[in-house]
Amino acid sequence: MFDIKAIRDDPELFDSGLAKRGVEPCAKQILALDEERRALIGRVQEIQTRRNDASKQIGSAKASGDNAGAQRLIDEVATLKDELQKGEDRERALDEELRDLLAGIPNIPLADVPLGEDETANELHHTHGEPRKFNFAPKEHFDIGEDLGLMDFETAAKLSGSRFVALKGPLARMERALASFMLDIHTGEFGYEETVPPYLVRDHVMYGTAQLPKFGEDSFRTENGFWLIPTAEVPLTNLVRESILSEEELPKRFTAYSPCFRSEAGSAGKDTRGMIRQHQFSKVELVSVTTREASKDELERMLSAAEEVLKRLELPYRVMTLSTGDMGFAAQKTYDIEVWLPGQDTYREISSCSLCGDFQARRMNARYRPEGEKKTHFVHTLNGSGLAIGRTIVAILENYQQADGSVAVPNALQPYMGGHKTLSKES
Repeated sequence: MFDIKAIRDDPELFDSGLAKRGVEPCAKQILALDEERRALIGRVQEIQTRRNDASKQIGSAKASGDNAGAQRLIDEVATLKDELQKGEDRERALDEELRDLLAGIPNIPLADVPLGEDETANELHHTHGEPRKFNFAPKEHFDIGEDLGLMDFETAAKLSGSRFVALKGPLARMERALASFMLDIHTGEFGYEETVPPYLVRDHVMYGTAQLPKFGEDSFRTENGFWLIPTAEVPLTNLVRESILSEEELPKRFTAYSPCFRSEAGSAGKDTRGMIRQHQFSKVELVSVTTREASKDELERMLSAAEEVLKRLELPYRVMTLSTGDMGFAAQKTYDIEVWLPGQDTYREISSCSLCGDFQARRMNARYRPEGEKKTHFVHTLNGSGLAIGRTIVAILENYQQADGSVAVPNALQPYMGGHKTLSKES
């Protein structure tokens, strides 16, 4: 959501920002609605004032015996009441039309975001670690997991259809181990507050983080009006909705391990095998709420927190700065962390860290009051994966696979694995 005053002050700047994201100029349309709405508000106030004055004059007219004058005033009040109702109805309609228009417009990218239509314009920020050289042909994760008898897509499909998996034994233990490992890093070393949020949320919560109204088809909705969360970003960010925080309370940093549910609308034919793109997966999420002055530095800090997990697991990766055409709807700037997958012989996304500015805060009415000031400002929000659990399992299986079909457990993860140092058919 946007500051309508800022659009009034510089409509050309607003339109040029949208052009970077391939969106047609719409400041003129927005301002036309805004102008009509403001004029109508003024007219409604005038009608209200005249109605109040006329109502007061009725008594005076009657008291002086001017019955004809009193009747004229009564008739005028009735007419004004009808005009007032029509004006208020039109004002509500304009409010809704303007709100819906603004709600469908993506966030404006920061000046340093690469320009481009899609992922081909993304820029390499940096790399970490060297991909391992194998003396055998590395397998993809689904072949490794199925050969070990620890990953079962066939049975999951009988239960739920495609894009589901059942993990077993030590591989199921690895999911739990990774969640604890990641949460320990983020809470113990980076100061995030561990949270267990609701996994079912209402429309206004999805609207607050901009999943609605435009992206409802990407999520699952229950018959009684709840949404299954597509990411813990949704409830975690909304923890500060409709609140006014003091500056000293910021930054607030939340982390949560949660299931995530996505319909994967539009992904037919993409990653149909394996765990890369599933309807249900688990993730450790990072959310920060901070001031407008500190938000850019907070993005770099969040990125380093997510990177630290991969460094401890000794998994090679690269960081990409996403282009204007590849960023998410609510983002001003996004870094993607892509982990190396030798089975696929490519890098694949394992985390996105995004700065949203005050875009979500305006939807949630989440504000803070700077020290010594009476005026409030909207907070800035950020979110990132720290990391996606399923894709981390994929990366471990492919990077730590051995020639005999077993998989070594990363040293940093072994204390969480109950004595398992390798995954094998016998484990």
